[in-house]
Amino acid sequence: MAGKRKVRSAEFKAKVALAALRERQTVSELASQFGIHPTQIHQWRKQLASGAAEVFRDGRTRRSGVPEAEQAELYEQIGRLKMELEWLKKKAASFE
Repeated sequence: MAGKRKVRSAEFKAKVALAALRERQTVSELASQFGIHPTQIHQWRKQLASGAAEVFRDGRTRRSGVPEAEQAELYEQIGRLKMELEWLKKKAASFE
């Protein structure tokens, strides 16, 4: 009978993978310390090493799509508010 898989958080995986990359302890020592199979530590370490470049990648290209849509919405709202303000000024001038 197989046991249920334990779901580990990303923080925990990063902590174990960083400890493995530091090489202050052997993978066997880390496995017994964290209660994980050594193969899993090797996989997480390899995944961290291959994805480390993503941390330092320039984020301006990824975020360019989101602010454009938000910026367009804000400009639209500014236009509506300006029109309402002009209309209110005209109405207020007729009461004077």
